[in-house]
Amino acid sequence: MDPIITIRNDRYVIPIKEEFRGNVKGFIHDISSSGSTIFIEPMNVFELNNKINNLKVQESIEIGKILSKLSSLLFPICNELNRNIDLIGILDFIFAKAKLANSMNATMPNINIEKFVYLENARHPLIDKNSVIPIDIEIGKNYSSLIITGPNTGGKTVSLKTVGLLTLMAMSGLHIPAKENSNIYVFDNVFVDIGDEQSIGESLSTFSAHMFNIVDILNNITPNCLVLLDELGSGTDPVEGASLATAILEYLNKAGVLTIATTHYQEIKNYALVTDGFENASSEFDIENLKPTYKLLVGIPGKSNAFSISKKIGLCDEILDNAKSFLEEDNINIEELLKNIYDDKIKIEHEKEEINKNLNQVELLRKTLEKEVISKNDNELKRIEKAKHEAQTIILSAKEDANSTIKDIEEIYSKWKELDNLNFDVLADNEIGKIVRNLKNYSIKGANKLRNMLNSSLNTIVSEDLTNSNPQFSKNMLKVGMKLKLNTFNEPATICSLSGKTNKVLVQIGSAKVNIDIGDIISIVTNDVADVKNVSKVKSSNLKSKNVTTEINVIGQNVDDACFIIDKYLDDCYLAKLNTVRIVHGKGTGKLRTRYSLFFTQTHTC
Repeated sequence: MDPIITIRNDRYVIPIKEEFRGNVKGFIHDISSSGSTIFIEPMNVFELNNKINNLKVQESIEIGKILSKLSSLLFPICNELNRNIDLIGILDFIFAKAKLANSMNATMPNINIEKFVYLENARHPLIDKNSVIPIDIEIGKNYSSLIITGPNTGGKTVSLKTVGLLTLMAMSGLHIPAKENSNIYVFDNVFVDIGDEQSIGESLSTFSAHMFNIVDILNNITPNCLVLLDELGSGTDPVEGASLATAILEYLNKAGVLTIATTHYQEIKNYALVTDGFENASSEFDIENLKPTYKLLVGIPGKSNAFSISKKIGLCDEILDNAKSFLEEDNINIEELLKNIYDDKIKIEHEKEEINKNLNQVELLRKTLEKEVISKNDNELKRIEKAKHEAQTIILSAKEDANSTIKDIEEIYSKWKELDNLNFDVLADNEIGKIVRNLKNYSIKGANKLRNMLNSSLNTIVSEDLTNSNPQFSKNMLKVGMKLKLNTFNEPATICSLSGKTNKVLVQIGSAKVNIDIGDIISIVTNDVADVKNVSKVKSSNLKSKNVTTEINVIGQNVDDACFIIDKYLDDCYLAKLNTVRIVHGKGTGKLRTRYSLFFTQTHTC
């Protein structure tokens, strides 16, 4: 048939047309499905095929020996290998759970011991996360039985399945597709009766199939169980079915079982409205567009909306009016009441969402304004502090210039007196002397006046600085390691300890540690350049004036000379932070005492 060699039953054969089978001596191993081709093993290759098969048998035996030898080598560590297999399975399970949680954007729920379930923004795990509508549902705190009503295809069963699946996922150690603050209780069992399991072969109707499941649930419940029942009491006479469903729900409630059930029966809705431990819920439905919203509204019963849906689909008004006439007046009133409550509930929910949205915007705006005010206040305080430091620097520099000018005038006047004693040209000298004396007196008076003005400005700045930059600090505003400015010390202090209930703080100043009162704190030292310059300037001023004595003697000096000496002395005392000094002077006319009476509480004369 074909110029090829093929294999049948592990032996090499050749395909031969059926009519030429007598031309080739050999063994027939196979026949094609059409019967036109016969696969014959020629006699002259029979022995060769036998040798090949013998070699294959020997190869198989050798492979078995090798595998047996390798297996015997692994036998001493078979326990370790089994443990590794178990660990690999555990790790694979952990990674699989993590991968599943990541794909669902799932979170870890809180596990409570108070036997309640609270799911916020819960999503059905088997529905596409981009299209599923989350629900909020709670049971176990204020009520133990939740009755969900509403139209067909409104999402009642989906809500039921969502609660069951998320509870089982959490009990299995899986993350759930819900918000992080969701709570789950670990139940003894989760019993479910969902779907229609009628069977003609087993003579089970819809009602009897449901009742088989419910009887089995009732025989196995414990107080720590969750029971989910879909379309409870359906498939039989509505009156009897509603009565039976109400009795089952009451039995489960008395047993302490958490129960969620869906139904269309008006009697069960009414029972849940007036019975403790029960709560109604409804699946929202858009009547105008005949589409469910899949939102669960807890606290209000829902309508089946059979008449509205039928009218929207196209059922004639005659049939609808006739159907409404068969309803009892009480049922019509209750349905209308429920519709009004339902509409009010939707309106309140929308208003609540709008209020929450506005509150969030107001809160965001408030925080933004607070940040802006704090930032502006901080910048303003920094600018004021910087301006004060610059003003102090300018005033101190001006005082030094004034003192230097007065000193130069004094030197000129001293040299003039030396020249006057040499008795040069008296007339000229006297004229020059008058000029020098007038210049000296005028300059010293002007400089002294300027210096007094500068002293007054400096005192004003310092007093304002001490008043304004000394806020009421408390211990919760301070931290160990902070650097502080203090009223009683020139050097910055570092906080060492805040322990104790008193208003004292242990600080280190140089190499010494002292307890200071919180009220002595002027400000917290920052790393600002202006602060560093100010501290360095204070330190240099202290070094310059550290040898100032507390007493000065100006007896024998005239008023102008004494004023210059005293002003220079007072500057040094100010920089040295001396609180009390003593000035010894003559009695004279009292001008010196009068001039400085504003600055001293006592004036001693000699």
